[in-house]
Parts: sequence; C-alpha cells; structure tokens
Amino acid sequence: MRRLTLNNGFTLLELLVVLFIMVLGFSVVGINLSSGHSTTAIRVASRDMVSALRYTRGQSLMLHQEATMTIDLTENTYTVSDRPKSYIIPKSISLTVVTAQSEVRGNGIGNIRFFPDGSSTGGRITLEQDKLAAEININWLTGQIKLGDIDATK
Repeated sequence: MRRLTLNNGFTLLELLVVLFIMVLGFSVVGINLSSGHSTTAIRVASRDMVSALRYTRGQSLMLHQEATMTIDLTENTYTVSDRPKSYIIPKSISLTVVTAQSEVRGNGIGNIRFFPDGSSTGGRITLEQDKLAAEININWLTGQIKLGDIDATK
C-alpha cells in the first residue's frame, strides 16, 4: 500500500508576496478615492439639485399650479415651494444662478419657476469647486432640466 502525503500550507515567501500585492492594490484605490473627492462633492450636489428641480416641475404638472425652487446664494441653500426643508450645498461649492429678471430677489435669492403646462422661467445654475464646474440648464419652453458634464474651469 502506497501512502500519498500532501504538503498543506503556504511558505512564508508566498504569504509575503500576496500581502505585498494586496497592500499595493489598496494604496492605488486609496489614492484614486482621495483625488476624486472634489469631483464627488460637486457631482452629488449637482445631482441633488437636478432631482429637486425635477420634483418641482413634477409637482407643478400634477397639481396644475405654479411651483418654485428658491436658491439662496448667500447661504448656499435651496428650497422647494411645498416643502419647509432647506437643502444645503457645501460652502466649498460656489453657486451662480441665471434666471428671469422677474425671479431675482434682493440679497442673492433667485427662483426657478415651473408652470402647470410644464414650461418654466428657464435658467442656468452653475456649481463650481476648486477648478471644476457643473452646469444645470433649464429650458424655458419645455421645462426640461439637463445636467452637463463636470468640466475644468478656465
């Protein structure tokens, strides 16, 4: 009868090679995550604003009445007409709003208004952080909201 023996386990050298590869992999992931922090913050803030704009337009269409998103540039906040909550944009992101003259109020406050037929006052919201910018365009005729790509500013 022959006896077959297997060598169970790994050598120390094999374990060290595997650990070294894992450390290299985690360091690359860590570097990529930290370099994309600005991009992530501006992407999240712009997508949140687009969602709020689409919600506001939807409410206007469903309820057959005007609905407004109010943007406060001094406080870096925005509100939706039927909600008491004020949504905060991080202070590191600067906002610019272009809207109809009738929707501009003093103290850095501007409105984007949606009408029951789906149209709006239109406008553009720009979010800037470091050297990155995201632009949200609101079509006055259709009320369509479009988020552009995040680009480097000049």
